[in-house]
Amino acid sequence: MIDAGKELIFSESVKAGKRIYYFDVKQSRNGDKYVAITESKKIASGPQDNPTFTFEKHKLFLYKEDYDKFLEALNKVIDIASDKQVPIKDEPAMAEPEQAEPLAADSLDFTF
Repeated sequence: MIDAGKELIFSESVKAGKRIYYFDVKQSRNGDKYVAITESKKIASGPQDNPTFTFEKHKLFLYKEDYDKFLEALNKVIDIASDKQVPIKDEPAMAEPEQAEPLAADSLDFTF
């Protein structure tokens, strides 16, 4: 489903066990492109012989002014998690959060 007023330009998916990650390039009404990353996780509930399945979805929107910072941080944490790089002890575990902007309705988590 495409969000109202947002055009899907390109989509790539990665299947990983019970999860699927979608990497979508979308274009807003004003022509700006951005990346929407969605994690969709299949959840079974009910009896094992007749389970009911739902999908839990989480979305992240990445805008062009943040691409470089996002990639730099992602590469760094992947290198550390993969034991390719040792974290420097003087670095803070998490930077101070910037002033949060109000969330759009389509950025909230929903269970389907």
